Amino acid sequence: MTVFDFHARLGGGPGAAEALLRIMDDRGIDRAAVSCGGLLEPVRLSRQIAEGGRAEVRADNDRLAAWCAGSGGRLVPFYFADPVRDVAAYRAAAGEFRGLEISPAVHGFRLDDPAVAELVAIGAAAGHPVYVACLARPGARTADLVRLARAVPEATFVWGHCGHTGLDLVGLGQIAGEPRILAETSGCLTATARRAVALLGPQRVLFGTEYPLQEPGVELLKARSLGLSDADLHAMFWGNACRVLNEETTWTPSPRREGCRASATGRTSPG
Repeated sequence: MTVFDFHARLGGGPGAAEALLRIMDDRGIDRAAVSCGGLLEPVRLSRQIAEGGRAEVRADNDRLAAWCAGSGGRLVPFYFADPVRDVAAYRAAAGEFRGLEISPAVHGFRLDDPAVAELVAIGAAAGHPVYVACLARPGARTADLVRLARAVPEATFVWGHCGHTGLDLVGLGQIAGEPRILAETSGCLTATARRAVALLGPQRVLFGTEYPLQEPGVELLKARSLGLSDADLHAMFWGNACRVLNEETTWTPSPRREGCRASATGRTSPG
């Protein structure tokens, strides 16, 4: 069964893309949607998730796009945007990317900030799904994401990690009535992932790993333990990602160019 990891990260260190591709090969993962990682060291990220705060860090989206362009279509680039300063840059570069990620945990914004709606509208016009991991504080809760989705109804959202606690069954109930919000399962409990499939339907659940913070094999085992039919597991592992990204479900990797060290950015087409 083909597998599309809808949430992995690439740090800025040398060989990061090659390391991800090696572990994908070893674990049986065909493709991955990737955002910039390593913007904050884990202890600070944990503190900001719990206590709030803003980090003045900028993702190297250009380098990420170049690495993805050299992957034969296996790595699909998402633009990691800071609403405070990246609206114009994202608008200019949107054609080189396939999705958008915004992170209240890293950049400390509220989802009702007008700049967030502007970013989301740019993404919707480009056909980009918008990945958001919600938090427990006002302005970044699942209910705030629902309001944002209603304010920009043409956008498709991905609710990262099935919420912010691992057992966010309340959040699942909040997004259930919003068909353009899908749930991504990395990091959540098995019970939560199973409930997501039951409540939202298998067409609204995406498999993800949160590599490198999480071992992809753990997430694969979790997904395969849910007791899904082959058709539903295929939707979670592959079909839903292809639909959200407006791609054909059949795919053959293109030849890789210079490993993952391509010098030019650009969107890589499948097949």
